[in-house]
Amino acid sequence: TPDPQPAPTPDPQPAPTPQPSPTPSPSHNVQQEVHPPLQPTRTSTRIKKPVQKLNLLTRVSPALEMIPMTVAEAIKSPHWRKAMSDEFDAQIGHRTWDLTTLTNAAHNVNVVGHRWIFTIKRRPDGSISRYKARLVAQGFSQRLGIDYHETFSPVVKPATIRIVLSISISRDWSIRQLDVNNAFLQGHLKDEVYMTQPQGFVDKDNPTAVCKLRKAIYGLKQAPRAWYNELRTFLLQSGFKNSLADASLFIYNSNGVLIYMLVYVDDLIITGNSPQHTNRFIESLSQRFSLKDLDDLSFFLGIEVLRTKEGLHLTQYRYISDLLYRTKMMDCKPIATPMCPNTTLTLCSGTPMEDPSEYRAVVGSLQYLSLTRPDISFPVSKMSQFMHKPTTEHWQAVKRILRYLSGTMTRGIFLQAHNQPILHAFTDADWGGNKDDYTSTGAYIVYLGHHPVAWSSKKQTGVSRSSTEAEYRSLASTTAEVCWTQSLLTELGVTLSSAPVIYCDNIGATYLAANPVFHSRMKHLALDYHFVRQYVQTGELRVSHVNSADQLADALTKPLSRPRFNLLCNKIGLSDGRPS
Repeated sequence: TPDPQPAPTPDPQPAPTPQPSPTPSPSHNVQQEVHPPLQPTRTSTRIKKPVQKLNLLTRVSPALEMIPMTVAEAIKSPHWRKAMSDEFDAQIGHRTWDLTTLTNAAHNVNVVGHRWIFTIKRRPDGSISRYKARLVAQGFSQRLGIDYHETFSPVVKPATIRIVLSISISRDWSIRQLDVNNAFLQGHLKDEVYMTQPQGFVDKDNPTAVCKLRKAIYGLKQAPRAWYNELRTFLLQSGFKNSLADASLFIYNSNGVLIYMLVYVDDLIITGNSPQHTNRFIESLSQRFSLKDLDDLSFFLGIEVLRTKEGLHLTQYRYISDLLYRTKMMDCKPIATPMCPNTTLTLCSGTPMEDPSEYRAVVGSLQYLSLTRPDISFPVSKMSQFMHKPTTEHWQAVKRILRYLSGTMTRGIFLQAHNQPILHAFTDADWGGNKDDYTSTGAYIVYLGHHPVAWSSKKQTGVSRSSTEAEYRSLASTTAEVCWTQSLLTELGVTLSSAPVIYCDNIGATYLAANPVFHSRMKHLALDYHFVRQYVQTGELRVSHVNSADQLADALTKPLSRPRFNLLCNKIGLSDGRPS
């Protein structure tokens, strides 16, 4: 290779001869500006305020991997191919179906279709735990009375979960979590159901055959009920009793051994006073069903559970993060309150949205988020009233809630250790606060000691003619919740040292509950009146007056100013903690 030749150096050009400036034309009055020489600047000796470097941290949603929508896309990845094979092997291992050929006489038989559903299971920190493929039947094509009859299946109530966790942390019990593998395949079908062969696993020797189902595969209308009945039968045979207050709570109480078990489809929570008996029961349960022992409770139904020496912190940090990512609000500016106290929303506020689907999806997600966030109960309840015809102003109000959540992602319910079982509640109402029909908003918060275990913010059905009527309607709803909580505590073996107390800031409602004389002006509230009175007269319930400044349920009835809202949030039992 020849050596590179240096580039030729251009000959230097002579410097141009300076020319005199042209003489301005007499017709143009052009003045030559003469600038004075620049003076050296003097360094300032004043104290400078340091620049505040805010928002240096950004929240990034976990890496989103593309989830296949079809089988053709899934088989291109070894992870999804393995997940599909594992699911099919599980179906065969459980003898979910028998291949059969339909005769000409059975041409009217309903054959249900199927579909592959692909999901990515993640850990609480957002990392990928496993790739999961699930074969589901297209149950929407089933016909009532032919291939299904009863479909109802209970799930545990959120209040029951919080009450059981409150008791467990107060008594320093271990809290275990279990996951049932292929739970619906454990239930046996009583109806005759046929399904097409799974795509990607069609029998080559008999491609026209169909699957006669023996087990309740996912997607069938009766599948959840079949699994619940199978699990319930086993638990009753093992000595558990089914709670009357919550059908998804099972209690074992024998010879001083106490075990609670919560069931939410295939997710189980087990806690008790004897770790040895709890482990023994888990072993017997794993022999009957295929289980995955997740050890201590840390992530349940989208709720992060962080346990420390001080207590139990329940948050939904990851759920909020995913919600902000879906709505493209990750970089929004946080705000101190979820609603503006000076804005009144009505059905006619703003312009109707062309596509309300996003509004409905976000409000639905916010409803689930209120499981650990009573501070957004009223805003979410208010936004839910516009689901049928949301407007642009309603959508801006929803975005304000998201902005509030972006600044309080780690906020949640804190259940402190060594709590005393004292049942009390706060009830309040905003009289005529709804400007569309002038109905009132009733709210309550039920406490077990210092632990908030139940809360609600709901629009009342009827129009109240006075604030006393509105408060008394809310008092009746609170009484029903307190009585239910008391019956649940009785089944759990918790003894209350005193009768429950409901605190109300309306003197008229308080006197009405204690006055044995029925007023003619309360005829339209007769049911609520006598319902509360029967518990007050027997001493099973006390209604006491509380100052409006100490009314904690006030935050669940109307928008509040920032100082008032923050004060009540601290008193309610909300606290900020790090994500699990």
